[in-house]
Amino acid sequence: MDLVVLEEIRRLKYRYLRAVDLKQWDEVADTFTADATADYGTRATGEDGKHFEGRDAIVAFLIESLGNGIITVHHAGQPEIEVDGDTATGRWSFTDKVIVPEHKVIIEGAAFYEDTYRRETDGAWRMTHIGYVRTYESMVSWKDTPGFRLLANRWAVPA
Repeated sequence: MDLVVLEEIRRLKYRYLRAVDLKQWDEVADTFTADATADYGTRATGEDGKHFEGRDAIVAFLIESLGNGIITVHHAGQPEIEVDGDTATGRWSFTDKVIVPEHKVIIEGAAFYEDTYRRETDGAWRMTHIGYVRTYESMVSWKDTPGFRLLANRWAVPA
C-alpha cells in the first residue's frame, strides 16, 4: 500500500473541510473534479437526499446553504481508504456543528461520508463523488440555553 497516496487523500479531505468552514469557495472547488457528483441527506429527519452533478452545482449549493453568516465546524476521521491505481474510495466518520445566528439555532450531527477520488493529469487527487447520510441531527434554540453568548471572528458573521 502506498502510504504517500493515502496521506494525499487524507489531506484532500481535510482541505475540503477546512475550506468549507473558512468559506474559501475557490479552494473548495479545487477539491472536486469538474464532473463530480454529491449526495447530501439525512435519514434522521426522513428527508430525501439532495443530489448535485458537477463541481459548479456542488459549490453553489454549499455557498447557498453554508455561506451568508452561517458558522460551521466539521471534523472527519477514522478513514477507510482503498486505492486502485489512479482511483480510490473512502469512508469517513464525521461530526459537525452549524451555528445559524439569523435564526438563533445550533445544529449538531454525525454521519459517514462515502467518497470516490481520482488522480488528475496535474497529479492532484480530487473528489469525483462526495456523499453522506446522517446518523443523527440535533437542534437547539439559543432561547433554550440561558446565558448563551456567541463570540466569532468577524469573517464568520457579517456585521
